[in-house]
Amino acid sequence: MEDYLKRLLDILCSFLLLVISIPLFFIMAILIKIDSKGPVFFLQKRCGRNRKEFFMYKFRTMVKDAETLKKRLKNEMDGPMFKLKTDPRITRLGRILRKLSLDELPQLLNILKGEMSLVGPRPLADEEMVGNDIWREIRLSVRPGMTGLWQIMGRDSGKFSDWITYDTEYVQKRSLFMDLKILFLTITTVLCNKGL
Repeated sequence: MEDYLKRLLDILCSFLLLVISIPLFFIMAILIKIDSKGPVFFLQKRCGRNRKEFFMYKFRTMVKDAETLKKRLKNEMDGPMFKLKTDPRITRLGRILRKLSLDELPQLLNILKGEMSLVGPRPLADEEMVGNDIWREIRLSVRPGMTGLWQIMGRDSGKFSDWITYDTEYVQKRSLFMDLKILFLTITTVLCNKGL
């Protein structure tokens, strides 16, 4: 029953937020095209529930040849995930979009389609889920989320082991109340300009 309520919440909230955000989508699309060369949206293949792959949508926040430039940069996270506190590939507008978490808005389409949920483990590419088979199977047993426990609790740690811990804890303890709490803390985090 709780899974049905969670899905209902996902559909209602994502639809409502998409309708409200339509003018913002147009404005950001224009600004992205003015700011740098390349497409408005960034699509990347991610693993969803039961390992079903899908394309996750984001507003593009990096330069067009970001993947090529990535090979010259040193990863600051201790694991398969690539993260930099100050990434030179991010555009001027991209920094603002990321700080306000506006680059994530297109994922509302993924939620409406049933590929993602408002709350859950962050969707990763298949090659990023290495080194811990149990963690991979646990996180793939639920829909990935637009936000989650790791985003509000452990994002600044830089430790891949912390990511594993928060993902596992969420899946094992998940409830509608926990989702609502994470959503509230996510809004608070964004409003305090900490980004996600």
